[in-house]
Amino acid sequence: MRDLVDPALLPGLELMPALDLEEAYLPAIREGMEQASGAMPEPVGTGVQWRDEQVPTPDGHAVPVRIYTPAGSGPWPAILQIHGGGYIVGSVTTGHGMMMTLAASVEAVIISVDYRLAPETPAPGSVQDCYAALLWLVDQSAQLGIDPSRIAVAGQSAGGGLAAALTLLARDRGGPAIVHQNLTYPMLDDRTCVTPQPDHLGAFVWTPQANSFGWRCLLGQEPGGTNVPPYAVPARAADLSGLPPAFITVGALDLFLAEDLDYARRLIEAKVPTELHVYPGAYHGFDVMPDAPVSQRMKNDMTIALRRALHGD
Repeated sequence: MRDLVDPALLPGLELMPALDLEEAYLPAIREGMEQASGAMPEPVGTGVQWRDEQVPTPDGHAVPVRIYTPAGSGPWPAILQIHGGGYIVGSVTTGHGMMMTLAASVEAVIISVDYRLAPETPAPGSVQDCYAALLWLVDQSAQLGIDPSRIAVAGQSAGGGLAAALTLLARDRGGPAIVHQNLTYPMLDDRTCVTPQPDHLGAFVWTPQANSFGWRCLLGQEPGGTNVPPYAVPARAADLSGLPPAFITVGALDLFLAEDLDYARRLIEAKVPTELHVYPGAYHGFDVMPDAPVSQRMKNDMTIALRRALHGD
């Protein structure tokens, strides 16, 4: 099935081999990802400054966040960024360099959330951490140089699922207002685990086995069941009306293709302005090859959508 992959993306399959995930392996996988992310050089010439902060929560724990501030003077729009990792791995170091580049190109302050991971913290702990960061962002907007009327949420994979869930939670709690949701190959629906998929979807990187494991860790139960924790599975929300405009991207070989297409359809039917991009020959996480033309197209499409939402470009 490698013949279906965009040739420019083939080397990425060596960087991200599919894993048979088990809970016993998680500490080693997390450590390896942190080491790999930490070894990546920062992009030069962005003018972006970054620092780490701690966000207090009502139950007494703190949520680490990493703040990226572009050069110049604000007030800036803000992007609440939520990293990927199947709900079970990843941190603010995931995509650190990409966040520096994005803050400069979009001209926005980015607040990246180091939410608690499953299975140690099952749902709804992760989305509650993201909501605490959103509230803090608004409360500290003057100190952060942020215009609180221009806030977007963005995420990749599980982070895209959390970004979608966060918009639902913020809508139902009456704010803060979010002007845009930017979802990159989002992980939205645990029912994909019990729905047969064509063999070529999910053949690479994030497989059906990995997907079942990630959802099982987050939900604390087998995926695809009758009941799930609130705000854990955005695709299960009965009402998608009143949500912020959405931008959704997914590769044509991604296991999440069908659920992302269906979520975009439901948003459109709920009268939510929605932009959808499907990239041929692209597997899950294909932008691990940032110089591939298809990755450049996705980055450009995402940047345009964010600038339009936050600056009116």
